[in-house]
Amino acid sequence: MYSPRNVSVSISPSGVIVEGYSVTLNCISDSNPPSLNISWFKGGTFVGSGRIYSISKISSDDSGEYKCKSINKNGEKYSDNVTLNVMYPPRNVSVSISPSGVIVEGDSVTLNCISDSNPPALNFSWFKGGTIVGSGRIYNISKISSDDSGEYKCKSINKHGEKYSDAVTLNVMYPPRNVSVSISPSGVIVEGDSVTLNCISDSNPPALNFSWFKGGTIVGSGRIYNISKISSDDSGEYKCKSINKHGEKYSDNVTLNVMYSPRNVSVSISPSGVIVEGDSVTLNCISDSNPPALNFSWFKGGTIVGSGRIYNISKISSDDSGEYKCKSINKHGEKYSDNVTLNVMYSPRNVSVSISPSGVIVEGDSVTLNCISDSNPPAEISWFKGGTIVGSGRIYSISNISSDDSGEYKCKSINEHGEKDSDTVPLNVMYPPRNVSVSMSGSGVIVEGDSVTLNCISDSNPPALNFSWFKENETSAVGSGQSFSALQSGRFYCQAHNQHGSQRSDAVTVTGEAFINTPCIFTSFISLES
Repeated sequence: MYSPRNVSVSISPSGVIVEGYSVTLNCISDSNPPSLNISWFKGGTFVGSGRIYSISKISSDDSGEYKCKSINKNGEKYSDNVTLNVMYPPRNVSVSISPSGVIVEGDSVTLNCISDSNPPALNFSWFKGGTIVGSGRIYNISKISSDDSGEYKCKSINKHGEKYSDAVTLNVMYPPRNVSVSISPSGVIVEGDSVTLNCISDSNPPALNFSWFKGGTIVGSGRIYNISKISSDDSGEYKCKSINKHGEKYSDNVTLNVMYSPRNVSVSISPSGVIVEGDSVTLNCISDSNPPALNFSWFKGGTIVGSGRIYNISKISSDDSGEYKCKSINKHGEKYSDNVTLNVMYSPRNVSVSISPSGVIVEGDSVTLNCISDSNPPAEISWFKGGTIVGSGRIYSISNISSDDSGEYKCKSINEHGEKDSDTVPLNVMYPPRNVSVSMSGSGVIVEGDSVTLNCISDSNPPALNFSWFKENETSAVGSGQSFSALQSGRFYCQAHNQHGSQRSDAVTVTGEAFINTPCIFTSFISLES
């Protein structure tokens, strides 16, 4: 009798054991009496009894060191350990990402394929989406970009099978890029329209902070910038700035070109100073509009006189003086300028004299001479009687006119551009007879049968044509006509008449002695008495 010895374990099947197989361990023991009490151990743990230890559908958990203990009444003995090494395809395949936190464009990133398999997998494939992108347990991406964002997984392969990991997401953060501005409406923008600018930005995380600039001046914030009832003042270059925690970027400039009808229409005159008859003058229609006006009309008063931005008048005359305006037209509307005045300067012309009253002028009347002159600027006036200057001013007045004022008058019209004389006009002052006197013709000797001729001298205008002769102290005329023959002695006077009045002369004395039928001499003495 002897206790167990040569205790060993046989494994069936004897080759490679793959997960899922059925495996039998047999405890072989030499003892006498034969051992009937067999115990099985995995590691130090009791797992079963009996000469045979069977494992159906073995798993990797069953891998380990096994031994049996053979016992008879004479003693016991352990077998040496045998190893069950259960092969299995990959499982628990996963991907770890390093660094594990936020990934920013430009970082270096490592993906590690973690796999549980027996034997260990040596073959790994990497997929982005459905596309293979690499192999090996480690997949490195240096200077990662947003294009590398996406879902990644690995496939672990050993001789017993393969398995994919779950997909992991690489979410690459990056600052804004491809920043641009869209304009709505996208076509022609007319003053008064509502316009929306939209800042389009590619960034991760999406930008939430936007600033709007017109030129270099900030004008708003937010992804959308609205302009209601846009005006030409809103024309210009706009851009937006997109900002996230990783950086910022400006868009390119976009231009808002606001169309509007003409406004601020005005006329400039060249030359800008005094315009003198004969000058060449240019009128320029200045207009603010978008698009620029190409259609212009010119008006003098209410009459159209030309077209085009420029209106030229060569050798301008006074007839061209007046109020001018232009009309500026584009496809969006039209507008008139304010009136401008062309005031053409010229030297005096059409100079004439009018007399008031216009009819017969009688001594004692008040007479006004008016110098009529066409000139620009108005002329200064000088008055001449004959060649002598007698006054100035447009009006030359003579109150209580006398015959001494008769004569030829003219006015001279003078301005800074020249001078001109009127034609002469006569002032013919009418007056009743005056300075009436009587003159006698003959030797002074009156012989019987002779007569003394008296002549009535008168100063009047018009000359007196009607004369009456009277003998002093008699009421009836004794004669008429400028000459009167006195046939008797006495005191005689004449009275001269024209349509403006009459005047009598002083009386003259006619004296005479007669010697009838004798050869004596009759001598007459005639004296003038005042």
